[in-house]
Amino acid sequence: MGEDEDAAAAGGERATHFGFQTVPEAAKAGLVRDVFTSVASRYDLMNDLMSGGLHRLWKDAMMDWLAPRAGQRLLDVAGGTGDIAFRFLARAPEARAVVCDLTESMLVAGRARAEAARLADRLDWVAGDAMALPFAGAGFDACTISFGLRNVTRPETALAEVFRILRPGGRLMVLEFSHVAPALLARAYDRYSFAVIPALGEVVTGDRASYRYLVESIRRFPDQERLAAMLRDAGFGLVRWRNLSFGVAALHSGWKL
Repeated sequence: MGEDEDAAAAGGERATHFGFQTVPEAAKAGLVRDVFTSVASRYDLMNDLMSGGLHRLWKDAMMDWLAPRAGQRLLDVAGGTGDIAFRFLARAPEARAVVCDLTESMLVAGRARAEAARLADRLDWVAGDAMALPFAGAGFDACTISFGLRNVTRPETALAEVFRILRPGGRLMVLEFSHVAPALLARAYDRYSFAVIPALGEVVTGDRASYRYLVESIRRFPDQERLAAMLRDAGFGLVRWRNLSFGVAALHSGWKL
């Protein structure tokens, strides 16, 4: 995290980042909610266009490593329209999942998808903040966070909350955009991200600014090793991570031992 997150904002408030901007901590959740409210109806389409469909392979890789089992209960934090929850339920007979997201319009889009897929009876949708999860402790076998942790005002608080709601022996998996290792590829990825993705967002959703924020938020997020350390600091053991597509995305895994 940057030093500006510990600096005092105007009026003595703690500050954090919103993309490349510095904003009061209290303002970030509302700004993030505005971003995803704006793009909710085209969110899944934009994921396909931005990644060339790679996000589907990354999410499948997440499920391969998680290895869902029959009867488990999953909490998908910042679960949006339910991509991860759908994959989990497809692999785990008699399992159940809860999608928790800050943005109601994302949940509405997800409910419609669940009804179309005839999964509504195995899925619950809850509006909630990752930093104060509205669930009792030790109630879930697994928790996933897919491309959502970087949007949380205090990711370390969200990780502590996940640790609280997991049962002993439960597992957290985080799928997030990360830091590309080869220098030449990193430069090409930067050019693509800043030149193409906001322009694509404007064409598809009419909203360039939200996709500019999403690109900036990736650059501000901790790298693979730092995120692994954050999981350990939250109490997780056996922390491991794997790069996907040369580090464009990374998978992190940790256990509540």
